Amino acid sequence: MERSDLLDLLREDARTSTADLARMLDTDEATVQAELDALEADGAVRGYRAVLDPDRVEDERVEAVVELDVTLDRETGYEDIARRLVQFDEIRGLRLVSGDYDFAVDVEADSMRAVSRFVSDQVAPVPEVTKTVTHFVMQTYKEAGIAFEDGDDDDRLSVTP
Repeated sequence: MERSDLLDLLREDARTSTADLARMLDTDEATVQAELDALEADGAVRGYRAVLDPDRVEDERVEAVVELDVTLDRETGYEDIARRLVQFDEIRGLRLVSGDYDFAVDVEADSMRAVSRFVSDQVAPVPEVTKTVTHFVMQTYKEAGIAFEDGDDDDRLSVTP
């Protein structure tokens, strides 16, 4: 069994049973379980989560993508800033990126006001943060490789000249 094959199957559906994984990988269940245990112990697999369609759950959450510009000095690097930011529960994702800004931050809270307050009260005051730009998510069409389709055909009327 190749570890990469197991990881591909987990990326596709992390709920697949070890028995089904073993069958798909042409190995025994004990081997799959041992590899899963090793992946978790090594920190390669950090968790399993459900991908929720925000339009079909009652828990209304507001999501935003926040661009952060930072200024580094001799004592402070990107890792130091990231270590501080990951401590906040509102931050659902944090990535160092190339381009016009330094960090892309996924923020989630109960309301637009809560997101705005979090950014202004908790993120912007971090000494190295020089600029924030908040983009509120209006609609999610795809998340973690899963497209959110409602199954309805486009019922708009066609317009002809």
